[in-house]
Amino acid sequence: MNPRPDAVMLSFDEPLANDLHTHLEQVLDRPVKRLHGVVGMRRAYRLAAELVDADTFLLADGDFRINTSFTPDTAPLVEGVAMRVWKASNPVTGRAYGYGGMKLIRRDALRHLGEAVDVLAALPGTVEFSPHVAGTTRFDQSPYHAWKAAFREVAMLTRGCEYGTHTHTTREQLRAWHTPAGGEFTDWVQRGAAAGADFARTTPADAPQWQHLNDPRWLRERFEQTPEQNEAL
Repeated sequence: MNPRPDAVMLSFDEPLANDLHTHLEQVLDRPVKRLHGVVGMRRAYRLAAELVDADTFLLADGDFRINTSFTPDTAPLVEGVAMRVWKASNPVTGRAYGYGGMKLIRRDALRHLGEAVDVLAALPGTVEFSPHVAGTTRFDQSPYHAWKAAFREVAMLTRGCEYGTHTHTTREQLRAWHTPAGGEFTDWVQRGAAAGADFARTTPADAPQWQHLNDPRWLRERFEQTPEQNEAL
């Protein structure tokens, strides 16, 4: 029988993070460590690796709501695999894929992150994608958070998925972000998606400006520059 690995929630400013952390502990039936408010996603992931002692640990975002019936498969990762990803349902697009999902990740892989816009795409090793849905990504907690999620994801998908996703799948995901089917703040999702697509079209793929997508201060400033932002503040 495999020992239960440590679990960590990585949060920044999500309004529901406290409640989702409590819910995660209840469902997993164990304490869940938490790293909160660290600026810079690459730095935050590396610091998360220092909170645990085991070789692998469960990792959840601060806007992830785990399904009450979900039990993670913590079987050891095979050699060469850096991370296992379970799907999350997306309340805006109506789809379930790896975006915002729970992860089982190697501690040492986080300590040796390479360079990528989607930070975890730079792990040294391959990624194992599970077909099972672990929960819901509740990024639509405020106008800003809905806008930010759409901006980042659409910009990265437009640039080209760093996980090697098939082009047809990427097109379908982009279409879903641009035409949200549900959830709260759908207007802000559409605005974020449009802004993200514009950013990708006007920024060369190798430009250093792409790292702005991992800087919460830059993202907040960008949001506040939108013509409609006064409606959300």
